[in-house]
Amino acid sequence: MSISPSALGPEFVGRPGMVLERLNQLYPALIDLSLGRLEALLGRLGHPERRLPPVIHVAGTNGKGSTCANLRAIGEAAGWPVHVMTSPHLVDVTERFRVAGRIVSTDELVAVLEDIERVNDGAPITVFEVLTAAGLVLFACHPARLAVIEVGLGGRFDATNVLARPAACAIASISMDHEAFLGDSLAAIAGEKAGIMKPGVPAVTGHQAPDAMAVLRARAAECGARLLERDADWQIAAAGAGLRYADAQGVLELPMPGLPGPHQVDNAGLAVAALRASGLAVPDEAWAGIARTEWPARLQRLGGALAALLPPGWEVWLDGGHNPGAGLALADMLAGWSDRPVHLVVGMKQTKDAAGFLAPLLAQAASVQAVAEPGQHLALPVEEIVAAAAGRAVPGPTVRAALARLAESGAGPGRVVICGSLYLAGVVLAQDGWVAR
Repeated sequence: MSISPSALGPEFVGRPGMVLERLNQLYPALIDLSLGRLEALLGRLGHPERRLPPVIHVAGTNGKGSTCANLRAIGEAAGWPVHVMTSPHLVDVTERFRVAGRIVSTDELVAVLEDIERVNDGAPITVFEVLTAAGLVLFACHPARLAVIEVGLGGRFDATNVLARPAACAIASISMDHEAFLGDSLAAIAGEKAGIMKPGVPAVTGHQAPDAMAVLRARAAECGARLLERDADWQIAAAGAGLRYADAQGVLELPMPGLPGPHQVDNAGLAVAALRASGLAVPDEAWAGIARTEWPARLQRLGGALAALLPPGWEVWLDGGHNPGAGLALADMLAGWSDRPVHLVVGMKQTKDAAGFLAPLLAQAASVQAVAEPGQHLALPVEEIVAAAAGRAVPGPTVRAALARLAESGAGPGRVVICGSLYLAGVVLAQDGWVAR
C-alpha cells in the first residue's frame, strides 16, 4: 500500500530536510508499509537495532505518544538516560529523537542522515524508513538504560517493527483511523496494531473496545506473547488526591498524571504496566514521574504570542487529536470545564473524518470556528469543516483571525481549544513561539 505525495511537506525544512528531500527522490512514497527495504539497509549499517538498551515498543491509535512521554518521565525520574523516538514531529524534525535525555542536535542528525544516504547507495527507501534507521543508529551510538520507540503507523509492517525482541510492548487505545492503510473495521486495525507482539515478550494493553480486545487476545495466543489487560491483570483508579495502581507485583500509590484529561489515567497506567512487565528494576520513587510528564499538543496550555491576542482571563489550549476516538476523549475533558464557555478553533487534515471528530465536541462548544493555516500541510478546506460541523461552525479562517474575533466579541473570559490536526498544532506552536526542550 502506498501513496505518492506532491512533496515532503513544510515540516521537512533546513539541513535535515535537504537530505530527506534527496532520499525522497529514490522512492517517492509517503507510506508503503513493509519491512524488507529497511531490513536490508540496517544490515548494511551493521544492525543498530540489535545494539539497543531495553526497548519498550508502543503502538495504538490514540494515546501512544502520551504513553511514551509517561515512560520517559518515569525513566528520567529513576535517573536513567532514556532514548525516545516518536512521530510525527510538530515544528522541527529533530523532535523525533531524544537521545539519552536530549533532543538530537541538527549537526548530529544531518551527519547520520548523510551516512545513511551514502550506505543506502541509491536503493529504494521511504523517508520514514530513513528516519527510523537514523533513530536506531543514534540510539546504538549512545548509552542509555531504556529506549522508548513509538510505532509510526499500524504496527505489523511499520518500520519500527524491525525490533526483534523488545523488553515489552504496549498497545494504547485503538480506534478508527488511517483506514486506507490499516483496514475499514476496528478488528482489521487492531490486527495491524497487534503485529508488534513477539513470542515470549509481554504485551500490555489498556481499555479497548471488545472487537479490538478479541483480536489482541487472539494474536497474543497465536504468537506466544503474555497479554496483560487492564482490569484483568492490572488496575488503576482514583484514590484520594491521586491514583492507586495494582498488579501481581503489588500496589503503587501514584500522583495524578501531569497530562490533563480522564483518558490520561489509562495512558499513565499503561506506561507503569509496561515497565513493570519489562523486568527493569524501577526505583519505587520513580513511579511518581508521571506527575511531571509533558507532551506538546496534548491538551497543552499556550502562553506565548497567540495567547497574548486575547484579553486577561482567557485561556488558549492546543490539542492535536484528529480522529473520532480523540474527539470523544477531548469531549470528556471539556465536559468538566463548566466554569466558563469553551470556544473551538478547528483545523483538520484532508483525509480525516471531520464529522466523526466533531460530533462529540459540538455539545460542549459555545462557538466553533473552522481554520486552515497557509503553512498547514494537507489542510482540509475551511468550507468542508463548516459542513462537517452540522451548521455550528463559521469560517475563521485562520487561527489569528479566529482569536481576534473572540477578543473583539466582548464576551466574558472563556477557554479556546485549538484542535483537529497535528499539522495544525505544529503551525500553531511555531506561531506561539514554542521550542522543544
